[in-house]
Amino acid sequence: MQFDCIADIRGSLTESPVWDDRRGMLFCCDILDRIVYEIDLEKGVSRQWHFETEVASLGLCESGRLVIALAREVILFDPETGNRQVLCTPGPEPETNRLNDGKVGPDGCFWVGSMDDRPQKKTLGRLYRIDAQGNHAVMTQGFKVSNGLAWSPDGRTLYHSDSRGPSIDRYEFDPAAGALGKRHRFADLDEATGRPDGGACDADGCYWSAGVSAGVLNRFDRDGNIIKRHEVPAPAPTMPCFCGPDLKTLAVTSHRAVDPQLLGRFPQSGSVFAARSAVAGTPVFRMKGV
Repeated sequence: MQFDCIADIRGSLTESPVWDDRRGMLFCCDILDRIVYEIDLEKGVSRQWHFETEVASLGLCESGRLVIALAREVILFDPETGNRQVLCTPGPEPETNRLNDGKVGPDGCFWVGSMDDRPQKKTLGRLYRIDAQGNHAVMTQGFKVSNGLAWSPDGRTLYHSDSRGPSIDRYEFDPAAGALGKRHRFADLDEATGRPDGGACDADGCYWSAGVSAGVLNRFDRDGNIIKRHEVPAPAPTMPCFCGPDLKTLAVTSHRAVDPQLLGRFPQSGSVFAARSAVAGTPVFRMKGV
């Protein structure tokens, strides 16, 4: 794969890319710089919006709005009007936690995890399911950094990682009820292989994980074996996302806070990169009722 920079934003911690097929745009956020970006795959950044707290992750709504996880709140945001509406405050969460990776699932609800935001992390993270009324339930817990959410093409498997495990699990999933079933260990990883950050599934049922410590995207088969490692022109990729009309453009966000010597070699760290993929991704779900 040949990755090129499509948005040279050099953000502190660029994350959560989501392809909006209606607008033909890619949304993503910079967690630490507190910005949401709208990106044209050919022209770069189209629009951007600033927020008062960290912007952890985002998803699409049926109405065209975005559902956004801030540090402690989940809000609904209208890119056309700028209107912001608090949906809920999941928890209660420890003061040392913040929200992290989130995606809309095949059940039409927003799934978002939390993490211990301290350098020495404890297993205080949870995974929440949030509906259109703002009702939220803890679906599973006991993570240092909840991350890596992605669903299989049939919607019957949920992938989820703990970036500081570092490990990836898969859960049996009921897409009609939005319920988790049995949990299975999918893969155990290390720094050299790539601690698992954000994830995505392709149409073949393979799981892609951003190896944030190794500068790679790891593609796993359904049994948890790495079948391909794709190097990214940033030492700390954070999340892959299939986009474009055919879902065969693979975008990846990245983290800038790396060793100064590495920044000299990879000056566009923190930007968004993309490459053409031989396999298509799976369509993005939208949150129902909002």
